[in-house]
Amino acid sequence: MNPPPASGSNEPGLSGAQSASHHHDCYAVDASVAIRLFVKEVLDTQARALFDRLGDPAPVVLHVPDLLYVECANILWKYVRRFGYDPNVAEAHLADLAALDLVATPTSSLVSAAFPLAVAEGVTAYDACYLALAHAAGCPLVTADERLVRQLQPNYPNVCWLGDYRI
Repeated sequence: MNPPPASGSNEPGLSGAQSASHHHDCYAVDASVAIRLFVKEVLDTQARALFDRLGDPAPVVLHVPDLLYVECANILWKYVRRFGYDPNVAEAHLADLAALDLVATPTSSLVSAAFPLAVAEGVTAYDACYLALAHAAGCPLVTADERLVRQLQPNYPNVCWLGDYRI
């Protein structure tokens, strides 16, 4: 797995406990990060900065399991139901998400590695799919879920909190 950028680097990347000597060219990102492109939440600026790197001259590669699209749809559905979010805007967000240049991996190819991780680490099979994908892609998993980071970091130091992403 690739180490994050040095703390003195001018390039964006993960800092804090994730500091090291190289800049990442790929990340696995979960739905808690992707949804922040479309709804106002804490850390939405960091999420946009990470996804903006898709347009760089040497673009970052963002890996996602295909379940990310359904998870984001479910989050937007909750916004429509609970907060009166406009369903047409939510549908437009889903179309925008689908148009992003993400490397999507079918969950069918992740589940055999994800299930034992879920059992061993006490996380959902959904979260374990992201972890299995990050491992297979050889890049850190970035999440906005601090609880997940705390639970996994003892055994998986390349699970990174979005709040450590430097803009």
